[in-house]
Amino acid sequence: MSARRVMGIETEFGVSVPGHPTMNAMVTSSHIVNSYSRLVGLDRSKLAHWDFERESPLRDARGFDMSRSDAHPSQLTDQDDSDLGLANLILTNGSRFYVDHAHPEYSTPEVTNPRDAVLWDRAGTVIAQRAANAGPVFDGQKIRLYKNNVDNKGASYGCHENYLMKRSTPFAEIVRALIPFFVTRQIFTGTGRLGRGTEGQQKEFQISQRADYFEVEVGLETTLKRPLINTRDEPHADPEKYRRLHVIIGDANLSDTATLLKMGSTSIVLSMIEAGLTFDDRLDIKNPVRELTQVSYDTSLTHQITMSSGASQTAIEIQFRILESAISFCESQSYVDPDTREILELWQSTLESLNRDPMECVSTLDWVAKMSLMQGYIRRDNCSWDDPRLALLDLQYSDIDPSKGIAAKLEEKGALVRIFTDAEVNFAVSNPPSDTRAFFRGECIRRYPENIAAASWDSVVFDTGGDTLLRVPTLEPLKGTRDTVLAVLDASPTAVELLDSLRDPP
Repeated sequence: MSARRVMGIETEFGVSVPGHPTMNAMVTSSHIVNSYSRLVGLDRSKLAHWDFERESPLRDARGFDMSRSDAHPSQLTDQDDSDLGLANLILTNGSRFYVDHAHPEYSTPEVTNPRDAVLWDRAGTVIAQRAANAGPVFDGQKIRLYKNNVDNKGASYGCHENYLMKRSTPFAEIVRALIPFFVTRQIFTGTGRLGRGTEGQQKEFQISQRADYFEVEVGLETTLKRPLINTRDEPHADPEKYRRLHVIIGDANLSDTATLLKMGSTSIVLSMIEAGLTFDDRLDIKNPVRELTQVSYDTSLTHQITMSSGASQTAIEIQFRILESAISFCESQSYVDPDTREILELWQSTLESLNRDPMECVSTLDWVAKMSLMQGYIRRDNCSWDDPRLALLDLQYSDIDPSKGIAAKLEEKGALVRIFTDAEVNFAVSNPPSDTRAFFRGECIRRYPENIAAASWDSVVFDTGGDTLLRVPTLEPLKGTRDTVLAVLDASPTAVELLDSLRDPP
């Protein structure tokens, strides 16, 4: 059992132009992505397209395909919008940066561990801010980007996690184990929000930005009738061996610690499920959708969740039960890798701190840091939760501009723990992880930009001037790594030579 697996994060950034509240968000988002293509010297006329051929966004893990006529337009993520002027960038670090339904979205390259997920997620924030800095100016105002999940006007946008799993794992077991985990993990993954309800109409603080926007337990949708467990069955890998768990319920974290714990604890729980571990019946929640919001509304962490058995438990108690199972399972193994041990220790220390006093996590968890700042304003100025300055603070916390963002300012002062240095993040901005197929994809984009016609998570398509395009499949996420392909790449000054080497390996 391990916290290590192929994983990644997709972040949709909130976007606005001060003084221009009615500006078309899709146009604004296009400015962001196109600005980055110019900034890094990508010729728009020669940009590699995203390869949609193998995508199947309407395939459901429960064993059927939704009809395209029944699908909401937001579910049709296999449509190429390049003819609308929407750039879809494949970057040298193996990531994807594009416009997704009126938001700039950054998808990290595939990584193999929670720490790398944090690192390449931070790289995406830097990429997005550099794009904003390079973008157009409207009446003296640059486009502003926010790593948040709500606009407090009824709309929510996602920060999605992806975890590769064994196809043989029964999906029903995944659902049963993950629902109590997802309902309660927000006590350490929440980013905090001033406002309750989809439009934030009730001016009280809550733990999670996303909790108010989920309506069903299980489903294929991601924007309407949002489910706690998303059933999209699109592995971006060998479908006979793998499934990709697409998690849409998390907040977009600014805290490195929160992101690390979110990705690591979820991966450990998935390892337990894959190993066939049966979760305690006492963890079954009677009404998970309702309890999701009730947990989020209770910053004291004392809310009693009604279980299917009729008993009740707090979110912390449920998380402790899951953690205890994880520790017990790990102790039964002959070896526990350092990544897993780090997550288990962080998970335990975080729960213990939350149990004593949530304010002990003020330097590690977003929602606690944000609530502490707001409470400070209330005490100092004798104001109430409906003071507009608090709403502004809520937004500014997530501003990704280091000169304006409050989370960034807290990091600068050492008040919010940061895991990686600027140098490490800047490396990840330009370079792919070395231990997944993202290395091959990113290096091909770097070395042969004029010969890459298209790419996706599971293929790179070359155009070498012949009559046909040549597709190199990358269905195995742990192949195409630095160790396996660097020598071939270094020995291939041209794309033609690379393809010849791949056809006839030594």
